[in-house]
Amino acid sequence: MSIFSKLFGPAALSPREARQKMEQGGKYILLDVRTPQEFKEARIKGAINIPVDQLASRAAAELPDKNIPVFIYCRSGMRAGRAAGILNSMGYANAVSFGGIMSWPYETVRG
Repeated sequence: MSIFSKLFGPAALSPREARQKMEQGGKYILLDVRTPQEFKEARIKGAINIPVDQLASRAAAELPDKNIPVFIYCRSGMRAGRAAGILNSMGYANAVSFGGIMSWPYETVRG
């Protein structure tokens, strides 16, 4: 069990683990659950933005395949953990948090 799993629950990966899974190929969704303003300031390339407080109402339309892996992040990890719980309770089989953009040691997109 990684430190991220201990901190954020079983539906959590470290940034390194998440990146490795994303680089394996195959379909996945990179989900940023911060506010639109935070998303505009900096984001991970390829991410879509659905704020955590809108996730329950928007997930069915914007994330229709509940079997595709969903890698979730926010600023520090708290909202991402909550989002993973929301998606898991809605039947998403592979929704996991990898913490926050603050702990993402790889490239980000600004603006």
